[in-house]
Amino acid sequence: MAADKASAPLEDLMVAMDVVDTLRHEDSMVARELDGEGRRERLLERLRSMYSAQGIDVPDRVLQEGIAALEQKRFEYKAVPASWRTRVAHMWVSRGRWGKPLIFLMLVGSIFLGVYFFKEVLPEQQLRANLPQQIDASVAAVIAKAKNPLVVERATQLADQARSSLDQNALEDAQIGAAKLKEMQHRLNQAYKIRIVSRANQNSGIWRRPPNNSGGRNYYLIVEAIDANNNVVAVELVNEENNKQSKAKVWGLRVSEQTFHAVAADKRDDGIIQSNVVGEKKLGFLKHDYLLETSGATITEW
Repeated sequence: MAADKASAPLEDLMVAMDVVDTLRHEDSMVARELDGEGRRERLLERLRSMYSAQGIDVPDRVLQEGIAALEQKRFEYKAVPASWRTRVAHMWVSRGRWGKPLIFLMLVGSIFLGVYFFKEVLPEQQLRANLPQQIDASVAAVIAKAKNPLVVERATQLADQARSSLDQNALEDAQIGAAKLKEMQHRLNQAYKIRIVSRANQNSGIWRRPPNNSGGRNYYLIVEAIDANNNVVAVELVNEENNKQSKAKVWGLRVSEQTFHAVAADKRDDGIIQSNVVGEKKLGFLKHDYLLETSGATITEW
């Protein structure tokens, strides 16, 4: 019995809600019955008939509560005003539609960011961290090895410029300065003799038309650098015809016409160039010392 009494109010409420729902679906009936005198009685009688026809016994008090609820709009749905909270709620409810594409795009973006970080950002960070030590080590090595004060002065200037570029976030300029110091250090450590090439089927000298003088001739001896172990070594040179800098194991050394013909006559004599060493590069120096008349200009291709 106690259980029946406790559940009765809830059942009545459900029936009242059903009454309101029925009335909403009978808009024309409501308009007629609620208009004029005796409207509540007529509407009440109509509702009794409708529920009785369905075999449902609804007490009059419940029907009256339903009519009152309709008039008071107690069970009428009112949309929540639009706000950022409602937008967030709508997005959360519809996450099944946009969630997977968004996760896919985030995954692809994460992959690209990871690749960019490991290929671009991290190497640059490591370079910035290591470059100061490289500059310091190179300039210290140059100062220790150089036997010419002008070389020490030049190395110090390069190091200062590279550090300044690094402070100004001009990383490329700093790298160029560090590379020049490294190359200077390498050249100071080199020692070799410059020898005229004298091999079968290979010229020991050539002449060239100057780029801007079709009637003139420039004469070159074809030479190579030989170290203490008789190995041919690559030398950093500038081609005077196009001002391009490159490393070469064989190059043309510009000489006078008289020197050119003298070497040619020496080779024609017995096929051997007697005085084939024309200069040397000493340890601790950058420049070559020559044993014959030459401007020191070079070509690396012909």
